[in-house]
Amino acid sequence: MVIRYLPRSSSVRTAALALAALVLLPTPVSAAVEEPTPPKPGPAYSSNLLDRPGVQVRPGAGAPAVPSDVSALSWLVADARSGEVLAAHNAHRQLPPASTLKSLFALTALPHLDAVARHRVTQSELSEVGDGSSLVGVEAGRSYTVADLWRGVFLSSGNDAVHVLAKLNGGWQRTVRQMRAKARALGAHDTHVVSPDGYDAAGQVSSAYDLAVFGRAGLADPQFARYCSTSIAKFPHGDWSYPIQNTNRLLTGADGVAPYPGLLGIKNGYTSHAGNTLISAAQRGGRTLVVSVMNPQARGGYRVYEETRSLLDWGFKAAKHVRPVGSLIPENERRGTAQGPVPAAELAAHASGSDGSDWTANLLVAGGSAALVAGAVVVIRRRRSARLHR
Repeated sequence: MVIRYLPRSSSVRTAALALAALVLLPTPVSAAVEEPTPPKPGPAYSSNLLDRPGVQVRPGAGAPAVPSDVSALSWLVADARSGEVLAAHNAHRQLPPASTLKSLFALTALPHLDAVARHRVTQSELSEVGDGSSLVGVEAGRSYTVADLWRGVFLSSGNDAVHVLAKLNGGWQRTVRQMRAKARALGAHDTHVVSPDGYDAAGQVSSAYDLAVFGRAGLADPQFARYCSTSIAKFPHGDWSYPIQNTNRLLTGADGVAPYPGLLGIKNGYTSHAGNTLISAAQRGGRTLVVSVMNPQARGGYRVYEETRSLLDWGFKAAKHVRPVGSLIPENERRGTAQGPVPAAELAAHASGSDGSDWTANLLVAGGSAALVAGAVVVIRRRRSARLHR
């Protein structure tokens, strides 16, 4: 804009200044022009509720009581689509995650590896698998597809498969750095990764909040969702193979644990240091919940499944009667459009035939739960150790 200075005595100068003032005034909006839509208000909760110890829940009229028999050191129930946290207990308490950390490993490495690529395993890739690790049975000198190895990770929680995939992803330490960056990108700030397979390591921690974040993100990834919902598969693909079964008992109904209706899977874990840990998701009546449970204190190796069952039941009943106490979505993203999980129909379609054959489908019963043919599943013996890791 060019301003021409006029003589002070000129009456033209006065007129020019008046005209400039009119130009600089805001122009009234015409009634015919539609004003921009105001931004949607943020969720009606105080974000610091999840930072407080103990149970956090905001019940309304008709809300059922939170289950009193949940003994886990930390747990969280959230709506997977909206990310709203319905209730939590010590949500940000940092605890060892065991093999639930493999969910973050998958979120990190899956996009970088071609599922149909084939790799011949070397002994050096298996040499650093920790004592007591759960194994799917990867053998040096044999060739596996990347998809084979991912099924070994999700179904058998195979640390041997994780080591090979991490090597393909650029190495163990590079994968650690990528996982740390991925956790931060997802808003999971309680997690510190040392060993991508979840093996006990000094300083390796996560939280019920972060595990739920990983579970929600996994449901939005079609590959992750397909693998985590698979009950039974052949390992590996080819002439020599054997059946493997998912160690998530809420999915398979194994070992006397009743399968949970509408379960979409995700990941379980155990070490003697971490205790039992579990990320689960289920769908009912058009609503998808994600629940994370860390280290139940009540006796019983399968207690983690029953406490998860109680929290899922509560969440489906309470969802319309409680106000959220927080969100799994980072604050800077809450006003945007968050990607929801893969629809359950798609998950169910993948779950019964992820290996591209009818072999798995023939072992599934109505409702998506798995039935094992007696003696069909080959059990891979875990390395003998004072500690068991899976």
